[in-house]
Amino acid sequence: MSSVLDEVLKANERYAADFGDRGKLPLPPARRFAILTCMDARLHPSRFAGLAEGDAHVIRNAGGRATDDAIRSLVISYKLLGTREWFVIHHTDCGMELFTDDIIAGLLEKSLETARIDEKGWHDVGAGPGSVVGRYIKWHTIRNLAGSVAEDVSRIRSHPLVPKSIPVYGYIYDVKTGRLIEVGEATRIGKAA
Repeated sequence: MSSVLDEVLKANERYAADFGDRGKLPLPPARRFAILTCMDARLHPSRFAGLAEGDAHVIRNAGGRATDDAIRSLVISYKLLGTREWFVIHHTDCGMELFTDDIIAGLLEKSLETARIDEKGWHDVGAGPGSVVGRYIKWHTIRNLAGSVAEDVSRIRSHPLVPKSIPVYGYIYDVKTGRLIEVGEATRIGKAA
């Protein structure tokens, strides 16, 4: 067994031993909102948004981008589970700002091993084989942080399955201070009608 697997299973045992009444939490989120944010391990949405278990839906993906799958989750969150407000929260120092679709596709063509980055850019260190399939994926990289928040809020707001009554707020989480910084343009775009 790997040390990580062993650590996770031991942590789960401790968690389950003290689970208490959490098994009685209702399916819909108690505070009726959802957060779309990045998978970055430095972000702890329950802490920066003051959440307890059962409070809100948290949807995470690379960059916190409004991909088709993220929007699918938000629509389910509203339509079936009653959320009434949504937050799109990107963050400073995001890894999605460090590459382009062409860069990741090129790295994947060479090998499927983990690449490395230095002051000269990305380098593939694997022996191969790789795959060209990465050329057919939209990676949703980020060129402008505030612009990406506004773009994602706009994409959500204009989606035909998203009711105009749901406000969609746009924020950037600062990984150096822990503060949420409003992206005014995004929140203006996401205003409920």
